[in-house]
Amino acid sequence: MNPKLPFQIRKRQLFFLTIFGILIIVWQIAFLVYKKNQHPVTPVITFVSESEPEIILADFNPNDIDEKQWKNLGFSEKQVKTILKYKEIVGGKFLSKEQFKKCYAVSDEKYQQLQNFILLPETNSEAKKDNFRYKTFEKKRLNIKGKFNPDLYSQEDWENLGYSEKQAAAILKYKNYLGGSFISKEKLKECFIISDEQFLQMSPFLILQAKTPENLAKTFEKRKEKEAVKINQFFDPNQLDLAQWQALGFSEKQANVIVNYRDKILRGAFKSLEDIQKCFVISSEKFEEMKPWIRLSILEKSKTEENLEKTDFSKVNLNEISFKQLREFGFTEKDAAGILAFRKKLGGFINKNQLLETYEIDRALGERLIYVAKLDNSNVPKYTLATAPEDWLKKHPYFRYSADRIIFYRITNPEDKKIWKYLKLKPEYEEKMRLYLVGEK
Repeated sequence: MNPKLPFQIRKRQLFFLTIFGILIIVWQIAFLVYKKNQHPVTPVITFVSESEPEIILADFNPNDIDEKQWKNLGFSEKQVKTILKYKEIVGGKFLSKEQFKKCYAVSDEKYQQLQNFILLPETNSEAKKDNFRYKTFEKKRLNIKGKFNPDLYSQEDWENLGYSEKQAAAILKYKNYLGGSFISKEKLKECFIISDEQFLQMSPFLILQAKTPENLAKTFEKRKEKEAVKINQFFDPNQLDLAQWQALGFSEKQANVIVNYRDKILRGAFKSLEDIQKCFVISSEKFEEMKPWIRLSILEKSKTEENLEKTDFSKVNLNEISFKQLREFGFTEKDAAGILAFRKKLGGFINKNQLLETYEIDRALGERLIYVAKLDNSNVPKYTLATAPEDWLKKHPYFRYSADRIIFYRITNPEDKKIWKYLKLKPEYEEKMRLYLVGEK
């Protein structure tokens, strides 16, 4: 049986259903308004790199460091290659911090991090001042991480401290000379490799007694007395062998050190009395004893050559100067060869200052030469960007990094003005390139 609900009951159900529906609609509207007014905060996510190496900064000259050392400063392999290419473009050497900063591989943040550690003058104008020497900026801080016993330091440890391979080897030889121990700070300070400034830096960290014990000090004095052999004839230290050095009063170990110092570090010969004096196993007293009897044949030979032939460098053309003349002026064999190699790559100097771009030459000596000598650049080959031989573009120090782009652009735009426009080079690069172009000064 399906009894029909009374009308009054159905009316009441309809009323409640309507109220319930209205409540649902109101709730939905309220929720949408609430959601619209919310401003959710996005959590900050920080990515942590795995075992990122710590960068330890110390004073450095960007002209003296290799690829590995650039990477140790925090540069990527690609950035390192860019920096080294840029260095070649500016002449093989950064002249100032200002010039280094212009390299686009060095960001502003990275430069700010390195700025105070760079051993270069601030601007190019400072670098070009008379009598400026880079050596002024070569005072390096030692990389001391804490207290240490120098007796326990190996060759690698001394190198990590900041000394070169040869310097580290010399320090270890000095330790062996003392009997295998530096004994005291006083004795360590006597090592000629360690400058006063460097000793002051390391002194607070040395695990060594300050003074040499009296009994050991007397032993060293007796050793000096034993070494005292009276010299009564002239000798050339470049001609002496181990036995002859021992005959002068040196021990076998000392004689070995002297011969190694002469043959390996000085490359076969003492060139001056100062070279002999610098050998740490030759005491100042022993040197004074030897000095009147020393006859360096290498010095006598150079004096004879000077008297026989002297070049008037005011008449020498820098584009024709020879290896022999550069050596005569005072350049080392390496510097002289470097100048001639750089001149050959350029095809000749256009202005005198280009000689100073030669990598790692004695700058003060170079400045004296360009002041004295003359320059004739009339025979230096010049071209236009549109007609320059491809081989010349790819080998010339100023053009080789832009050679491929020049060759590409001139195919469809054989006019120099348009090629320059497409190249978009930095002013300093463009200025150097224009030296070797027809119609440019």
